Amino acid sequence: MARGAVADNETVLLMSQVTSNTPVMSNPTTKNPPSYFAFQPASYWDESDPLSTILRHVKGSNRRQMITDFWNQDRFAQLDPILLADSISPTVRRELGAIHPSFMGGEYLPDFLPTEVEIARIELQSTTSDVSSIRARRHPKDELIHYRIVDEHENIYEIQRETSTAPLTQGELIALIDTADCGLEGGLAHCFNLMNYNETGEAEPLRHFTTVSSTFYPELFEHYDDEHEEWVTVSV
Repeated sequence: MARGAVADNETVLLMSQVTSNTPVMSNPTTKNPPSYFAFQPASYWDESDPLSTILRHVKGSNRRQMITDFWNQDRFAQLDPILLADSISPTVRRELGAIHPSFMGGEYLPDFLPTEVEIARIELQSTTSDVSSIRARRHPKDELIHYRIVDEHENIYEIQRETSTAPLTQGELIALIDTADCGLEGGLAHCFNLMNYNETGEAEPLRHFTTVSSTFYPELFEHYDDEHEEWVTVSV
């Protein structure tokens, strides 16, 4: 099981241990989908936004946030170039982890394949801030966009939508996330909340345990944030 996937030192529960008493996350993606489901980026490889281009292959969550903060404060030139690298060396990774384990979040993701970009990421407020990365790449042989999900622990994810001829709509991406088979109950955006809830019986501390974000889909964060809020409400 993923390093740090369970909040702090809680014991990891397998899927078979999730009981019928666990509140189920809502999934309003079938009938009458909201209008933002129709949003579709023109391309995953548009480089018109300088910040998005810089962040495109940066793995570490804390480094991504640091780069964004410095950019927005017009202090980008002050950043150490080492922190701008797509991947950092094991030495730098250890040094950052010594500051706080959360600095390791995302840094152990596998390298990107040629033409591959991250289109969304799922971040956990675990001890080591584990990250799953949803990626898209252009395949030269068939000109299709190929999708995969990777994490920091070499887990295998089965997805129902493996290719497309154009970027996914926001609704299609949400469906990909919700139906991804990671060996746990609840879909990739919810399974770690449910797993921890089944151990502790408390939903409120897990309100922000899982976040989903994307530089391509502006309403993706809010979509899942609303679902997590609703889940906490019905769990009380």
